[in-house]
Amino acid sequence: MGINNTQTAYSFGQLGSLWLDDTGAATPPTDKVFVAITVVDDCAFTSLVADNNVRAGLEYIGTGTSAHDSNLDPNLGESGTGGEVVNNTDEFQSGLTIYGRWTSIQLASGKIIAYIGD
Repeated sequence: MGINNTQTAYSFGQLGSLWLDDTGAATPPTDKVFVAITVVDDCAFTSLVADNNVRAGLEYIGTGTSAHDSNLDPNLGESGTGGEVVNNTDEFQSGLTIYGRWTSIQLASGKIIAYIGD
């Protein structure tokens, strides 16, 4: 049986979405984040700003910082290892959906749908 509650739904993009097909920056409403990005046409990101809480081990891919790059102790659940920064030359293929928490998105190229959640 599936989980059917408001908090779960709000965490998985049930607060709306937006279409982005140019190089302008997009931000979610106040106190919200983008929780998923579906690539409609191959894309690259100029900026993908993650909503990280490194001390809690909550790290997401982005252009400004690498996620789970072993800056902390993975044995304490603080961070994993091997993560790298997303470069503006990294191309994401159409049909791909990535999950995480982002406060801002700016495309270098391509088209996406970004889903909003808590």
